[in-house]
Amino acid sequence: MNFLLDTNVFIEAKNRYYAFDICPGFWDWMDTACGEKVASIVNLRDELTRGDDELSAWAHDRKDADWFLKVDDGETQVNFGEIASHISSGQYTTQAVAKFLDDADPWLIAKARSMGATVVTHELPSPNSKRRVLIPDVCNAFDVKYINMFDALRGFSTQFTWSA
Repeated sequence: MNFLLDTNVFIEAKNRYYAFDICPGFWDWMDTACGEKVASIVNLRDELTRGDDELSAWAHDRKDADWFLKVDDGETQVNFGEIASHISSGQYTTQAVAKFLDDADPWLIAKARSMGATVVTHELPSPNSKRRVLIPDVCNAFDVKYINMFDALRGFSTQFTWSA
């Protein structure tokens, strides 16, 4: 597995660039790519399926997909503990730490670290942030690669074409 997708990849796709009614090809690509070189984690799936919209229905239809990886392996658990310790002893507010640890983000980074995968996120680094723990900053602290979805699509030479 080369890439692990962050929640915001799905949400941004649905809300903006690749809305289901504008670019169904993106969602077809997801069904093709996920499982081969692209995946995410069960924690993220659970976040997506809590909603009541087209994205949550899409995720619910794939809730048993094996590309939503479990995070209960020993290496991921150890990585999560190291990530939690790192951010808890850092510059972040108590609220920022609590929110980050309550989300799928630390698990995504922990899983990526255990697999040698690249995290795909639309977040940008902000190393001086105190009120929000950002994925790229934690990835940098643990030598986990990250890229945005556009660069991931380019890496796959993905093209969405229009036909009448």
